[in-house]
Amino acid sequence: MKTAARTSEMLTIKEVCAELRISRRTFYEWRAKGRAPRCISLPNRALLVRRSELDGWLGAREGAA
Repeated sequence: MKTAARTSEMLTIKEVCAELRISRRTFYEWRAKGRAPRCISLPNRALLVRRSELDGWLGAREGAA
């Protein structure tokens, strides 16, 4: 069961890439093609991904594997 803190957790692109075991370049290629999880763009141009978004994105790909 997920806790509220874990579901609302915000991940950096570095953390997302580490979890998915992909390079930043791959992440940004997926993003350019519309295949990456949705990101939140901050005013300083940094990107964050909600934990719930990443979990949902991964779940949607389970059947495709």
